[in-house]
Amino acid sequence: MKNIAVIGAGTMGNGIAHVFAQNNYKVQLIDISKESLSKGLATITKNLDRLVAKDKITEIIKQETLNNITTFTSIVDGVKNSDLVVEAATENIALKLKIFKELDEVAPKEAILASNTSSISITQIAAVTNRPEKVIGMHFMNPVPIMKLVEIIRGYSTSQEVTSIIMKLSESLGKVPVEVNDYPGFVANRILMPMLNEAIETLYNGVAGVYEIDTVMKLGMAHPMGPLQLADFIGLDVCLSILNIIYDGFKNPKYAPCPLLINMVQAGKLGIKTGEGFYDYTENRKAEKISKQFS
Repeated sequence: MKNIAVIGAGTMGNGIAHVFAQNNYKVQLIDISKESLSKGLATITKNLDRLVAKDKITEIIKQETLNNITTFTSIVDGVKNSDLVVEAATENIALKLKIFKELDEVAPKEAILASNTSSISITQIAAVTNRPEKVIGMHFMNPVPIMKLVEIIRGYSTSQEVTSIIMKLSESLGKVPVEVNDYPGFVANRILMPMLNEAIETLYNGVAGVYEIDTVMKLGMAHPMGPLQLADFIGLDVCLSILNIIYDGFKNPKYAPCPLLINMVQAGKLGIKTGEGFYDYTENRKAEKISKQFS
């Protein structure tokens, strides 16, 4: 297994492509947007330059990594020789189902199809293909080149052989794969998102401010990043989408997203990506956002 197709050149896609390419896999990075491909390659180059500057890799390894990546705007051309396809498109169920239907038609019959989804059912994705036993989840963590965990999600029909192959493949990237079963939110987000949501509820109820909530969790619970800062980093729209998927899956009120989160997303305050969320990033500072505006 040496030819890896990665669909999506955004934050997760370019990170996944980077990690595979740096570990001597041939990577076909696919995105319908040439601009996104250019930005993705620029990000990979910047991250490699940072590693060179820190003497963690050599200039030769940097060039070899970049040489291992070929870009495509066509899924058909990009996946035709792939052993593994890793889909890292937007966390949208309709889009993912559409992509996997196409992949099933154009990817080699022996190819394994993986999704980097953080919450969408692998079983549901696999059901639109004629190879459900070869469909699996590979949930990388952001930033991909740094974070060690890969959550390996086994769908209802995923074979043991495919699971073992992907576990070993993840280890070859220097990652720590953890196998989980296919239930809403898997493990990572089933635990993380309710915690972030509870932090937002705490703010919404006026118990404490943004800085105070994050400081309690950083200093008291040894979290490297406060929950509200982390929500900004992930993207409040992504947090809302995941919470809705978990809530729909379990129909349990404890997973219902906080009204403040819903209103902030509706107002376009999505976190770092828009320059403002619970913190203000527009002037390179962290200013608290007055929650009353959105309550």
